[in-house]
Amino acid sequence: MTPPLVTAQMLIRRPANVVFEAFVDPAITTRFWFTRSSGRLESGGEVRWDWEMYGASADVRVLDLEPDKRILIEWGNPATQVEWQFDSRGSETTLVKISCEGFVGSEDEIVAAALDSMGGFTSVLASLKALLEHGVELNLVADHHPDAHVSN
Repeated sequence: MTPPLVTAQMLIRRPANVVFEAFVDPAITTRFWFTRSSGRLESGGEVRWDWEMYGASADVRVLDLEPDKRILIEWGNPATQVEWQFDSRGSETTLVKISCEGFVGSEDEIVAAALDSMGGFTSVLASLKALLEHGVELNLVADHHPDAHVSN
């Protein structure tokens, strides 16, 4: 089996610098994806992202960061790589492409992880679009698995 490369993309009607900043600044990212971060994404840096409603976290290592153009991280155990590309489509529109690879396990486990990843990143992009274009926080990530929420 050829290892899968998961992709998701969405056109966001905001400038590339605004869309890029939404992923590197946890004050914005926590409004549409994870609930807490140990810091801002910086090239060569490491942060921890938490999804408190699920009792889940991820240690994130930033492999590359090109302002307004690209983010490359490694996360999870075993580690997978995730890349964001920000393709400016004029002064007010950005095509965001997310790709993820490095899934391991049996063929069934790899396929399940790839499908889960694709669905998750699609939800993240839809949440981002609603926030940046309309100022609406959809809570898609929190509402995706309501029965998996942990109580504090």
